[in-house]
Amino acid sequence: MMTGLFISELERTFKRKKTAAVLAVYAGLLAFIWFFFQRGGISFFDADHDVKIDSLNSAPLFLRELSFVITFIVIPMFVADSFNGEYTSGALRMVLIRPHHRVKLFFVKWAVQCLLVFIILCSTWVVGTCLGKMVMPHVNETTFLGGQTVGTVGAFLYSLKFYGICFCIFIAVISIGSILSVLMPNSILSYVATIGALIGSVYVSDKLSFFFSVTDSVFHELSKPNSEFLVNLLFPILLISLIINLFVWKKKEWVG
Repeated sequence: MMTGLFISELERTFKRKKTAAVLAVYAGLLAFIWFFFQRGGISFFDADHDVKIDSLNSAPLFLRELSFVITFIVIPMFVADSFNGEYTSGALRMVLIRPHHRVKLFFVKWAVQCLLVFIILCSTWVVGTCLGKMVMPHVNETTFLGGQTVGTVGAFLYSLKFYGICFCIFIAVISIGSILSVLMPNSILSYVATIGALIGSVYVSDKLSFFFSVTDSVFHELSKPNSEFLVNLLFPILLISLIINLFVWKKKEWVG
């Protein structure tokens, strides 16, 4: 039953014209950043620290140029379509009149959104890594923010950690966006509310600035010797947002 729901959600997601359009635009941005990096050869860890792109640091720096698009365009649009667009169009009612448990359906929709972002991140990592190997200057070691110098294996592990933490942040964005999408009356307001919440988080607390500047924050966290960012901040936010999601999802009158 769960597998059938998951496949059905995947089919509905990839049949939407907006999904294909967003993925096509993102593919175009991958090509543009490739050209930009090839011509410029310089990127940034944050606004105050520039860095020369090389064969070992290209993958994290490649994501830095695209993280804003993922956070403020791709995820809010996908989530609004999945959690609100289907409700307002009536498609979700057709699913819920069948004997599906609401909690299962929520987790299926949430998991599909996470899978979409995972695919986007994997594609970005592959393109960024190929860029470094094929175009950028070959080096045996590179230095990341905080003076952390690593070799080939260290740079690979750094990239995995970098993309992994970014993925966890994007999952939190999905979870927050899904709450707002369920509460808002239409998908446009859902999209605007999600963006507003991400920007507004900066004014709530400086510790939440990672929602606005994802990769810059991750570079800074990885420059610390004993960062507890995931355990002390990100995972609690993710857990709380999922609990709120389940509460709102169960209380919402979907078919009335």
